[in-house]
Amino acid sequence: MDNPSLILQTVDRFLDHDVRLVIYGRAAVWLGFNGSPPEAARTQDVDAVISTIQETELETDNTFWDAIEAANAELAARGLYITHLFSEREIFLRQDWLTHVVSVSKLELRHLRLFRPATIDLVLSKMMRGNDPQDMADAAFMIHHDRITEVQLCEAFTQMQPIKLVELQDAFAKAKPVVLQLARQNPPH
Repeated sequence: MDNPSLILQTVDRFLDHDVRLVIYGRAAVWLGFNGSPPEAARTQDVDAVISTIQETELETDNTFWDAIEAANAELAARGLYITHLFSEREIFLRQDWLTHVVSVSKLELRHLRLFRPATIDLVLSKMMRGNDPQDMADAAFMIHHDRITEVQLCEAFTQMQPIKLVELQDAFAKAKPVVLQLARQNPPH
């Protein structure tokens, strides 16, 4: 079994009620697309983005946090975990990203309701570490998979939430020409 599925099934087993989870990162690449690169299945973690709307709800959901902790304890010997739960304010996304999430249905779960950001938002999130080779390979897969154009990327750049940290502004500046070049390599529709 692939690592993202194992991690999410383990969390799901410890839950007793439905929880909506928007995954991103390599787990979203693996579970959210057909024909994903096989190396995405070997990611050792699952990242999730928490909307400002959901923050208050999860803040008081002790069962959810207990399920995360129990899953991490069970999976620790394998080096697998789900700990990267970031606020939407900490991730490169368009301001209206939440209205464009996509259901992830590759995995049958009892309580977790999985979604991923729209592909263009996932590409933006991959720009957070600059031109990191692994992130740029994931961005290339998504850009080519969904045939994202340079125009679409430029439009998304103008719709992003403001980037406040200088380190993140630098990362964005490094990644921008790379992702634009990847879009230019797409064959015309």
